[in-house]
Amino acid sequence: MRTVKRAPLKTVKGNRWDDHYALRARKEQWLARSVYKLEEIDKKYKLLGPGDRVLDLGCYPGSWSQYGLRKVGPKGEVVGVDLKKPEGLSAPNFKFIQADILTLDIQSLIDQTGLRDGVLSDLAPSTSGIGVTDAARSLRLAERALEIALALLKKGGNFLCKVFEGEDLPAYRKEVLQHFREGRTVRPAAVRKASREVYILGLDLID
Repeated sequence: MRTVKRAPLKTVKGNRWDDHYALRARKEQWLARSVYKLEEIDKKYKLLGPGDRVLDLGCYPGSWSQYGLRKVGPKGEVVGVDLKKPEGLSAPNFKFIQADILTLDIQSLIDQTGLRDGVLSDLAPSTSGIGVTDAARSLRLAERALEIALALLKKGGNFLCKVFEGEDLPAYRKEVLQHFREGRTVRPAAVRKASREVYILGLDLID
């Protein structure tokens, strides 16, 4: 299964994806409107801080890594993983790993990155338009993201993961909560009205 993300936002007359957040992202020079989802959650729950070492799964087109770099500062680090490298994102403390997270060797990832203070996942599947199918594909990515997070997070670390709403979502949320002292299901304001995506948040890793 190929993990895909929308390309960086461009000014296109009549683009049906243009909305307040897309226009604002271009004005503020973010690589994608999705940055405002992370920003809202981070402001409320304090996910990222100066000096943090962060892993960004499904990092293309790069706005989450871009935001992460601003929050962790020069003493922190962001590692992004995706099939496609973000365009226009370059910093001394940003590292890109080209890989499919479904086949990525976790021990190899640990060897390359070390342990992390935060793991973020905005992974999205190739969608079919069939709700049950898309939810199942999204859940598979979310389960893999959790597996990676539990292997790489330091004790006390935070995890944020996008997943499509479906009948198996409660079980996944329960699984996340088993490993963190606090959990939340969040739907940021920037999520498009027709979208079924929500974000599962795990704060303060226990084990």
